[in-house]
Amino acid sequence: MSNNNIQIFDTTLRDGEQVPGCKLNSEQKVIIAEKLDQLGVDVIEAGFPVSSPGDFKSVEGISKIVKNATVCGLTRSVENDIKVAAESLRYAKKPRIHTGIGTSDSHIIHKFKSNREAILERAFEAVKFAKSFVEDVEFYAEDAGRTDNEYLARVCEAAIKAGATVLNIPDTTGYCLPSEYGAKIKYLKENVKGIEKAILSCHCHNDLGLATANSIEGVINGARQIECTINGIGERAGNTALEEVVMVLKQHPYLNLDTNINTSMLYGLSQLVSDSMGIYTQPNKAIVGANAFAHSSGIHQDGVIKNRETYEIIDPKDVGVTESAIVLTARSGRAALAYRAKNVGYELTKLQLDDVYANFLSFADKKKEINDNDIHQIIETSKVYQQIISA
Repeated sequence: MSNNNIQIFDTTLRDGEQVPGCKLNSEQKVIIAEKLDQLGVDVIEAGFPVSSPGDFKSVEGISKIVKNATVCGLTRSVENDIKVAAESLRYAKKPRIHTGIGTSDSHIIHKFKSNREAILERAFEAVKFAKSFVEDVEFYAEDAGRTDNEYLARVCEAAIKAGATVLNIPDTTGYCLPSEYGAKIKYLKENVKGIEKAILSCHCHNDLGLATANSIEGVINGARQIECTINGIGERAGNTALEEVVMVLKQHPYLNLDTNINTSMLYGLSQLVSDSMGIYTQPNKAIVGANAFAHSSGIHQDGVIKNRETYEIIDPKDVGVTESAIVLTARSGRAALAYRAKNVGYELTKLQLDDVYANFLSFADKKKEINDNDIHQIIETSKVYQQIISA
């Protein structure tokens, strides 16, 4: 793997499915997993096998059908979790066990009623046990975002010594600022003995709206895997959005960081996940929202009609959207009306447009959005209609 390649670890089917009220059945999970494999993700976290018979069945089913990606199962640092995960992954061409434990003082004291040295030992033993089943073992240091860097480095060293191939550094609570998270990755890169034997991975939550920014800072500072979900779904405020980090890297080639993602599939997969989970994406969602390539302001519409790049930094086709949308509202100008009128068969002169535009504004003030049928009515009821149709 090139040192400039960023692996995309998709956890839509595990972390993403933890959204309250959302539940995918095994058949739906397999369908989404196939699409993720076609999308080009490097790792599919298929579930938490020990959590339920249904999750075990889903991980097993996904393991059978995925052709290219690594299939991953989550565990706690518990022997039975690890055994069950290994069993569920037995059909995978490239299996990975993802095991770990909380490392912040908050987790150590309040969640585990333990101490740092005992947690260090549990981390080592969990990875060592997982390694007896599969070669590829990822270790997560839960709440790494709030973990003291010096102690976190010691935990990472123990995980590497036990055989970990990937070190997941989660900002579990979405607390870190991008500068803080980037500095944490840089510190680990520079201070963990044996770090060259493992890949550092970013797993950032969006509680403060910083998941994408933190993940990008992570890879700029040496991480080579980003853990994310389609549409940024996940517990609380969600996870890092796959489509966002992929397009950030694509639109900033000077970073010299690439992914294997076929971006033209992003919009379609976003729709599939949204429909399957019954969780609909907000219209202004970056990259895949309904309004991501829609323009209703007259100034913006005029610019986009003249040259798309005036207000769009992404070609809609790059993410699987057919074309930009020029939405007619009372805020639209003459250029947008002429553009939409031409699309439905009317070539208007400047004088005709002035007359039709006055009629348009009276319509638009009464209605939120003007559709193609409305355009016909606006033109047919204008003073210059006979001129237009006889031209």
